[in-house]
Amino acid sequence: MVRRRSTSTSSDSESDSNASETELQEAFAKGLIKPGLNKIIEKSTKTHANNIADIKLKIKEIHLNLPWIETVDLINNPAPMAPDVALQLQETTQRQINIRENNAKIPSISISDDPVLNEFKRETLFHRQAQAAVVEGIQRMKQLNIVTKRPETYFAEMAKTDVHMQKVRQNLMAKQAGQARAEKVRQIRQQKKMSKQLQAQTKEQRALEKKNVLSQVKKYRKGLKGQDDFELDEKSNKKSEALQKRGMIKRNMKNQKFGFGGKKRGSKLNTRESSSDFSDLRGVKKNKNAFKNKAGGGGKAKRPGKSNRMNAKSKRRK
Repeated sequence: MVRRRSTSTSSDSESDSNASETELQEAFAKGLIKPGLNKIIEKSTKTHANNIADIKLKIKEIHLNLPWIETVDLINNPAPMAPDVALQLQETTQRQINIRENNAKIPSISISDDPVLNEFKRETLFHRQAQAAVVEGIQRMKQLNIVTKRPETYFAEMAKTDVHMQKVRQNLMAKQAGQARAEKVRQIRQQKKMSKQLQAQTKEQRALEKKNVLSQVKKYRKGLKGQDDFELDEKSNKKSEALQKRGMIKRNMKNQKFGFGGKKRGSKLNTRESSSDFSDLRGVKKNKNAFKNKAGGGGKAKRPGKSNRMNAKSKRRK
């Protein structure tokens, strides 16, 4: 009995599903439904009413009648534009115009509609509005005898510890020291570069002056230049002469130290004259009669006695 009931229920569900599918197909064919939707929802248009009277009543309900110092609300016009801000605004406008003229890929938008320039104008307007509000607010506070400056004895506890602030201070000092070191190194490099350039310029100038002096001397020797012209140019050539004189002094000192050049190899070899000369040998006298026999009348003369020497001195004095 149970099995028969189960088969009957399954067949009923299949027939219901088939009937629902046929109904959906007929409705789709008639255009009553659309693909993907089982039910069409009608859109409702919502109307917004600008009820000014109710808004004003609501403002009166929430309005608090407080003194001005509690709200500090101000309604004023922007402060006048500073000259540097006006100049910067003009430069920005001209820059945008130049960019659009030189680049065809940028869309042709007027400067008034430029989002970049409008952003700068907007920020400038906020700044001017804040300036005017600050000036007027301070004046009204002074009229109400309200102090606007903090007293010198005011003490405020720091939110951060002294150890943390000390670390911040050390970090800032390290950064400043690094910047100062880098600036000093840059200056030293610049000075070295400038000194090299000056040395090169002085060398070129000296070489040019020397060349001019030599050319003038050649012209004077050939008779192409007169004595007067040479005397006039002599004053301008004093510096080059001094440089030449200094160079000669250096040359002489080097000659005294290192010699005059010439042949160096074989200078210490013996020659016929040096081999027959025994004057440098120890015990050999330089007198030409050194090798003669003393008995034959040669040799060195004997020294006279003391009495003879005293007599000779007395005669000289007379």
